[in-house]
Amino acid sequence: MFAKSQEAQRKGPTDTANLCKIRTRAKLQSLPAPFTTHSQSHGACCSCLYCCRGMGLLLKFFIPLLGLVLAFYFYSAPENFNEEMLRGKRVIVTGASSGIGEQMAYHLARMEAHLLLTARTEAKLQKVVERCLQLGAASARYVSGSMEDTAFPEVVVREAENTWGGLDMLILNHIGYSYFSYFNGDVGHVRKLLEINFLSYVAMTVSALPMLKESEGSIVVVSSVAGKIGSPFAAPYSATKFALDGFFSSLRHELITDQVNVSITLCILGYIDTENAVRAVSHAIRGTPAPKEECALEIIKSGTLRQRELHYPSSACPFPHHWGSPMLMHPGSLRRDAPEDYNTQHENILFSNKLLQLAFSNQDALQRSSRWQDLLPVSCSPAGTTPPSKPQQQRC
Repeated sequence: MFAKSQEAQRKGPTDTANLCKIRTRAKLQSLPAPFTTHSQSHGACCSCLYCCRGMGLLLKFFIPLLGLVLAFYFYSAPENFNEEMLRGKRVIVTGASSGIGEQMAYHLARMEAHLLLTARTEAKLQKVVERCLQLGAASARYVSGSMEDTAFPEVVVREAENTWGGLDMLILNHIGYSYFSYFNGDVGHVRKLLEINFLSYVAMTVSALPMLKESEGSIVVVSSVAGKIGSPFAAPYSATKFALDGFFSSLRHELITDQVNVSITLCILGYIDTENAVRAVSHAIRGTPAPKEECALEIIKSGTLRQRELHYPSSACPFPHHWGSPMLMHPGSLRRDAPEDYNTQHENILFSNKLLQLAFSNQDALQRSSRWQDLLPVSCSPAGTTPPSKPQQQRC
């Protein structure tokens, strides 16, 4: 009995301590969590995770977008054009003997600008200069010559420097002659056209840039929708206009990077009623050309307001139709009443037979559709003949 009592006394404190630990643990487990249950805690963690992800997306996309909007707001050009902006400005206009260049010269003369005009034909330039002086130009003079001459661009810019001592605006508008037909493989013609339509633009820009940097002036480049979208029958011309877009868009970024305050405006023009354009494509393209007088004024406005691009007329904007040519943008633009010597077969250019089959289940449905009537493939016989019952598989 005494031994049992001693053993109980020896084990008692240990059992009591263990019992206390067990009871304490049980009480702690029975107590509620301080703020939330386990499921609520898991939900809160998920919510926090989603919030963090949402904040990350906000910082990644919204903040840069907000920065762009603010930058555009504070640094964009003024929206309102005023003719007073060009009074007394020193402006070079190339290709000024006819067409859009001639009309730009007249508009600038009414705004009392100083003008230096260039073109190939001296007799026409003389008449344009006389008319500019009558319209109120602060001064007007010309330099005649061909842009095929690699030294001529520098001659023109040097004339402006010697006469005015500086330059405020350079308008590059001249073009070389090009045909509107299938590319005939004449590499020499492409090389010549690149010299006139592209390399001379670069040469004039290089020569004029020091004066434009000093005056914080503007460069206006007259291009075409053919320089945004590859169009049929204008491969050499389109290549030169694509070159203009690539070079001057890149140069604009470099000037911005170097914080050089010289603007570059690229003018994307569509079908304008100039003598050269109408003569070249009127036999093949349906539609009314836009007025050259209004086009010239819009070019001057966009350059003065230091806009990045001008699209005139509005149909010249390639978006959202950047996936195809202007012929696709306006399917009825190719004339069906073209002269007999003009090849009007365009089935392999506009639509493949597979695409026609996707659009219509059979040829009869295609012929019944007035919307697609102008897109029916035609044979190599003179225009106006009845389209064959099945699309032509061969090229003429």
